[in-house]
Amino acid sequence: MIFVGIAFVILIGFAIFALRKLKTKKADKCPKHWHDLLLKHVDFYTNLSSKQQNQFQKRMMLFLSEVNIEGIQLELQELDSVLIAASAVIPVFGFPEWHYTNLSGVLLYPDNFNSDYEFGSKKENRIIAGMVGTGRLEKQMILSKKALYHGFSNAHDKSNTAIHEFVHLIDKMDGETDGVPEYIMKHAYTIPWLKLIHKEIEAIHNNKSDIRSYGGTNQAEFFAVASEYFFENPKLMKRKHPELFNMLQKSFQLTPNTLRT
Repeated sequence: MIFVGIAFVILIGFAIFALRKLKTKKADKCPKHWHDLLLKHVDFYTNLSSKQQNQFQKRMMLFLSEVNIEGIQLELQELDSVLIAASAVIPVFGFPEWHYTNLSGVLLYPDNFNSDYEFGSKKENRIIAGMVGTGRLEKQMILSKKALYHGFSNAHDKSNTAIHEFVHLIDKMDGETDGVPEYIMKHAYTIPWLKLIHKEIEAIHNNKSDIRSYGGTNQAEFFAVASEYFFENPKLMKRKHPELFNMLQKSFQLTPNTLRT
């Protein structure tokens, strides 16, 4: 009986080891032609060194090995997965060991949807381009394919829905989506960050800011919108909002060389 128990433990251990090896192997393989797709569609990737691009590819494959992407009433295309994975890696590229432990799947819709997750042409109030799920959709993200592609069609327009939603997930890692990403932000920066948020939101409300107006909704949306700006057009943010740029650069742990400012 003891022998059987020991044999069972050994078998389970071997199975776990084999699965880990399989997962690692899967995470390390990136199709060669994805490099060209990334160069064509993802400006952040284009600005990286060859070594960093290789790291970026590995991080994408790790993400895809951990998170399931499903097309809803659409056939998932290769570029869909590439852009979603790139969106996931961009905001955490400064964290080599990052895993989205609060995400298990991404649901890709053909178009924008409403609060009931409906996206048909006859449905009303289809104004949502992306969201992080709660309740029965906990650990799920919903993205509009139309918004996903639009986010990468203009590399400098300060808007990228997919990055926006992944930043919400980063914010949520500490348990609350409140615009204070304690998981990545040093405690000493918290109070200055909150003061900066309130200052920038007031400027948005007074039409004295080029930060997208949606950022004035609340702290969480400001963090996500400001992050879109930071990753889409760091050079412009550094010039127009140097204090905000420096705070985000420290929090995301990205060097000026990585951002090409």
